[in-house]
Formats: sequence, C-alpha cells, structure tokens
Amino acid sequence: MATSFAQLKKDQSFDKLNSQLQKMAGNQQQSYGDDRLWKPDVDKAGNGYAIIRFLPAPEGEDMPFVRVWDHGFQGPGGWYIENSLTTLGENDPVSEYNTQLWNSGIESNKDIARKQKRRLSFYSNIYVVKDPSRPENDGKVFLYKYGKKIFEKLNDLMNPQFQDEEAVNPFDFWKGADFKLKIRKVDGWTNYDRSEFDPPSPLLSDDEELEAIWKSQYSLKELVDPKKFKSYDELKAKLYRVLALDGGAHAPATTAEDDEPAVMDFTPSFKEREAPAIVEAPSPSFSSDEDDDDMSFFKKLAEED
Repeated sequence: MATSFAQLKKDQSFDKLNSQLQKMAGNQQQSYGDDRLWKPDVDKAGNGYAIIRFLPAPEGEDMPFVRVWDHGFQGPGGWYIENSLTTLGENDPVSEYNTQLWNSGIESNKDIARKQKRRLSFYSNIYVVKDPSRPENDGKVFLYKYGKKIFEKLNDLMNPQFQDEEAVNPFDFWKGADFKLKIRKVDGWTNYDRSEFDPPSPLLSDDEELEAIWKSQYSLKELVDPKKFKSYDELKAKLYRVLALDGGAHAPATTAEDDEPAVMDFTPSFKEREAPAIVEAPSPSFSSDEDDDDMSFFKKLAEED
C-alpha cells in the first residue's frame, strides 16, 4: 500500500530500514550521461566537496536505497560491462566462472578471478544542498550512485559504536542530517574517509516543500527491475565471446596434481540454474566508489563497439 506524506512524517520505519541496512552490510544500473544521476566534480588534484541530503524511500516504495552488483573487465574479445544477476538473487555466469577459477587453488586463476570480481554499488535519491562547482544543481533532486565506503558511513550513523552517540536515520526529512562529501586522492585512489554528517536537522522548514521534493524523487525499484537485466544465456554468450572461452581456450591453468578429466575438459562447464554457492574472490583494497569514473567511460566505449 502506498505511503502518504502524512504517514511518512509520522513513521520513518527506522527499525525496518536499519534491519535491511544491517542485512546488506553483513553480506547498479547506470547509463552513461544519465541526467538523473548526480556526480561530484573534482579538481586536477582529485579533490572535491559538496553537501547533499539522503532522501526517504520514494512514494510507493519501501526502501531509500537499492544495491546493485556488476562486473567490468576486458578480455581478448572486448569489454564485459554488465549488471550481475546476483543483484536479483539469481545465478550469474561470471560469478560461476570466477568460483571455478578460485576453487582451482591456483594463484594465476585466482588473479583472473580477482580482476573479474563483482563490484558493489548503491543508489539513493539525494537533495543537493550545495554543489560549489555546479551551483545550478543546488536545491534539486538526483539519483546518487555510491559504494561501500559511503554506505558504511550511513550504517555507522544509524548504528553508533559509543554510548554517548544517538542513532540517526540519515534518510529522514526532519531528523536526518546533511552529508558533507569530501573527496581526496590518496595513493592514486579516490578517498572518502573525511566525509561526514552534520548534526541532525530538518532539511527544510516547510512541509509542503518537503512533500514536493518527496514526490519528485526517482524510482529505485526501476533500477533493479528484472526487465533491465540481460538473461543468463545472453550474459553467458557474451562472457564466452569476451574471454574467448571456446574449445577450451583460456581455460584455468592446471598442475600435474590437478590433471583430472573434469579439469582437463574444462570449457568451462556451467551448471544451468543449479550452480554451487558463489564464492567470490576477496575484494581488493578499494571499493566501487573509486573506479566509477573509469568504468563509466569504458562502458561507453563497449557500447560503441
């Protein structure tokens, strides 16, 4: 049942939201040049600054964020830049292939799996409080794609570690908090560690203005609509083409001890809809916050091929 604005103000469903946040903490479809998406600008040194406000769940939806897994890598046959079906809780051919590479126990195969691993992104609606490099964005609603580091800051605000800190719902119009996005370049990677929330305060004092903002938000469910994802068979065909996985080419390396028929005959052998549990390669030391710019560019190149 759709939520009314009056109900939104009365009940922000903190417990339900926090439960979902914790579930995701324990465990992205972007089109190049999408006008709905806001991205902070950085200077030549890689520094950037803006103030944004995370917004409640859109009208008719339950959660103020969605999670999207994707893959982005290059092979002999071009680029593979696609959303992962694991976003929908379904089997995905790249994850299955990476699992077989990783479980081979061979370091060269593990290196390949690391390069092809899933990347995690989140999407939320935001209100731009201050965008110094693009002041025309101030006071507007956008979709914002962010990674694990910023998600952790949202989670930390809702689940403080110390007794003198009060839990805050950052997605609340009235009791939420502005987020100061502070971007730096550290050891060649984009870093968000110094980003922080202001003390809680209403976004605006006028409820009519807040309701107008709420009704102008973009659908998040649309981003994870199964219709937006390619089928398993389509993704599998593209994976074979990109990695030249035909006739055993580029099969996982083997050692003398590993020369068993099942391994030597690898092409790879996908299990249609009955794949073993996904055991993804460990994450590298950076998150998807830090490689969005490059992958957006590469995705555009891949679409032009």
